Amino acid sequence: MGQLRSTIALTRINMASVELYRRLRDYTGRDPGWREVGSLRLASSKERLLELKRQVGWARTFGLPLSLISPEEARDLFPLMSIAGVEGAAYLPTDGRIDPASLAGALADGARKRGVAVRTGVNVRGVKVEGRRVAGVETDDGTVPCEVVVNAAGIWAHEVGRMVGLTVPVIPMAHQYLVTRPIDGVTRDFPTMRDPDRLVYFREEVGGLLMGGYERSPLPWGLDGIPRDFTHKLLAPHWERFDDLMAQAISRVPPIGRAEVITLINGPEAFTPDGEFILGEAPEVRGFFVAAGFCAHGIAGAGGVGRVMAEWILDRRAPMDLWRMDLRRFGAHYADRGHARAQAVETYSRYYDIHYPGEERRAGRGLKLSPVHPRLEALGSAFGEKAGWERPNWFETNVARSPRTWAPRGWAAHHWSTAIEAEHRATRESAALFDETSFSKLEVSGRDALALLQRLADNDLDKPVGAVTYTQLLNDRGGIECDLTVTRVGPERFILVTGSAFGLHDLAWVRSHVPDDGSVALEDVTGRYACLGLFGPRAREILAHATRDDVSAAAFPYMGARRLTIAGVSVLALRVTYVGELGWELYATTADALSLWDGLWSVGAPAGMLAAGYRAIDSLRLEKGYRYWSAEVTPEHTPWEAGLGFCVKLDKGDFIGREALVRQKQMGIGTKLVCLTLADPSLVALGGEPILADGRTIGRVTSGGYGYTVGASIAYGYVPASRAALGTRLAVEVFGEAVVATVSREPLYDPRGQKLKGGR
Repeated sequence: MGQLRSTIALTRINMASVELYRRLRDYTGRDPGWREVGSLRLASSKERLLELKRQVGWARTFGLPLSLISPEEARDLFPLMSIAGVEGAAYLPTDGRIDPASLAGALADGARKRGVAVRTGVNVRGVKVEGRRVAGVETDDGTVPCEVVVNAAGIWAHEVGRMVGLTVPVIPMAHQYLVTRPIDGVTRDFPTMRDPDRLVYFREEVGGLLMGGYERSPLPWGLDGIPRDFTHKLLAPHWERFDDLMAQAISRVPPIGRAEVITLINGPEAFTPDGEFILGEAPEVRGFFVAAGFCAHGIAGAGGVGRVMAEWILDRRAPMDLWRMDLRRFGAHYADRGHARAQAVETYSRYYDIHYPGEERRAGRGLKLSPVHPRLEALGSAFGEKAGWERPNWFETNVARSPRTWAPRGWAAHHWSTAIEAEHRATRESAALFDETSFSKLEVSGRDALALLQRLADNDLDKPVGAVTYTQLLNDRGGIECDLTVTRVGPERFILVTGSAFGLHDLAWVRSHVPDDGSVALEDVTGRYACLGLFGPRAREILAHATRDDVSAAAFPYMGARRLTIAGVSVLALRVTYVGELGWELYATTADALSLWDGLWSVGAPAGMLAAGYRAIDSLRLEKGYRYWSAEVTPEHTPWEAGLGFCVKLDKGDFIGREALVRQKQMGIGTKLVCLTLADPSLVALGGEPILADGRTIGRVTSGGYGYTVGASIAYGYVPASRAALGTRLAVEVFGEAVVATVSREPLYDPRGQKLKGGR
């Protein structure tokens, strides 16, 4: 039962589980077997020790008492261990362990006392759906009428999801652990212990030890279907596959090598392609919820997940920012079991690895290729992946062009290139061409399209055809569910552009509000159009040479959209940017995209234009103060808090979240997003670091990076409004070091927007 996890939501969920398990005996009268023995996480390498230092800071933002201790102190807590090669350890006294059977019994007893009927031994044959809503569950004993179904079916979640046409990409993985007979010196008060560098974990079990781990060559199981009678059963033990883990375990806890082994347990556990839970309501079937894919941590998360799902069902919305666990993060390509399997195997095999910022997965690559992919390859693109799309992070051909004025230290130096600076500076000083085809694109049309979008958006979208509007779509608490641009391309037709990974999420949010009378049509058109971004001070000059159309500032103002013909290609051009420079997003059909790239390249390259990637976009947007949904803006933050009040048009009429915004404006804003500049520009905040005031944690970093133009290490984060004044001196804890940070005026680059809006 570990509480601290890699995401805010999962840590909160696990903390809620511990809170429940501590009190469950009082609630139900039945002991769930909770023992708060604490946990140890060892660092058997210097790099792992850095990770532990980072985790100590991360834990502090939740109020968890995680501390860094010496190898000797760790041995005092777990006397059987050898400390050879141990650099240090992290200890969390409020972690513990629990007996799953006793926990399940206590939860069931508590539910029964509150009127819940629990029926076992009943085969589910299907889920009845009427009018895109759940109507019942079909079983061997007849149909149970209901309006809500929760698919908490573990390794069977994929099969249950298929009953309503939903893909739930869980892959059963054969996970093994052994249990020994009692060992001298083992007591019930031993903390649980993990040695991730050795891929193993330990805990006390009836006076002996339970030991398991995550092997490098895991074994998926049941991909062709799980036998219906696979109940209260296990898989055959696979000793040979366990040999490497056993050797690692003995090197850390030598007595386990001399102990008598009672059994080697081999059971299937449901893993997801990215190692995160799968929660949420099916976009196409109202009332069908999923709570699955717990990746061997279902017990640790069960209490918190139960609370989250109950609130989600009752309130019709997630109670916190659960994007990293949202089932809508998985696109249609995850219906391919081979693709899901490859990524789940990689996730399992690298479960205990140190995951550096900017890390890219290796499995399941090359799935979606932009039409200009051959040109990107020829320029030496270092590809990353987002939502299945291959996208350039940077271009190796630009390494030689880099002035190399800055290089990161520590973790930030992983998955980084000097080419990023060359591409950043080209965008600021000359021009750069970006392939942004992976952007998600939604089309909303029909006689009530404007009325629908006006109800969803905080900004006013009732503008002439050709207007581009940046807006947020809010929930009833005023939290930001979507952050996107809306372009009016016709009286009853709008194009919404959002982040590559957020397309399904935003599509589902809009769809949930579309009326059933046929007055609004909604379509995902992402694959229909490519997008190229041309940005920089020379962007207009380059574009003017590539088209006969007038692209002057007077003819083509900022936040406008027009049709252009470029290199013989009909293009929808939007004068909008996510990098803070003069420029255009250019949308063409996928069939015409290659001709569009070549036409722009033939004109731009001789003028000094470079191809640029997404890592440059990130440094550029940080300098300009542009927010990123799921980091700076989330369903838990309002536009007032996020510094996006300029989008809010309270006088346009009613819209979802308006009442909450009015109320917050009257009562005052408690927290604000601030831009911090670190005193040491060589240190970079990676996200999640504590923000300190007078040595006390007052917030956490949402995202950070280096601004090559402004020459500063930049970090954004939410702090109390009383600490948000310009010039306030705070600190950001970076790998255990408190670095002075100052609240700075934003945006740091071009604060008056002259570069963005100006030009002849």
